[in-house]
Amino acid sequence: MKRQAQWDQAYSLSSSDSSDSDSGDDNGPGSTKASCKSAVGRSSKDVMSEDTMIRRAEMYQEYMKHIPIPTCHGSLIPFTTWQGLAKSLKQLYGQPLHYLTNALLKQWDQLRIGTDDEYQPLDVLLHPVKAEVTIWLMEEVHRLTSSHHHLAKLWASDPMHHACVDPIFPQI
Repeated sequence: MKRQAQWDQAYSLSSSDSSDSDSGDDNGPGSTKASCKSAVGRSSKDVMSEDTMIRRAEMYQEYMKHIPIPTCHGSLIPFTTWQGLAKSLKQLYGQPLHYLTNALLKQWDQLRIGTDDEYQPLDVLLHPVKAEVTIWLMEEVHRLTSSHHHLAKLWASDPMHHACVDPIFPQI
């Protein structure tokens, strides 16, 4: 919970920054003159929320880059769905998974609907170690190579994106 307060502080501090201060205009901290030039046809509220979303995505991506991928595997984890395996991994290793990993695992579970093996547990179809390694490989790609601009665009298009963003806890 202490990390969450720091996250909120960082968010509050950065949300008061504006691109106007970098432009050389002395219009004051609340001015949207420069950002409105690049956003013809959009209200200043839309521009500000877009800037805020980009800042939040950038902070999220930077934080996720610094969380090390586990190198040791705990044990064989029984699982029936990809999301179920992800939940077990989060509990076992005590760390969040990236938004893109959570979204992809949700999609993989949805892809099984209507197949012949829809009701079979996944650990019968896939070896648990292979499934775990697959998730950690995806996680590494998402943590290290994802653009915060892409994340911000995805978050802006999905009002329920918070459902796929795990709480971030400080590492002990």
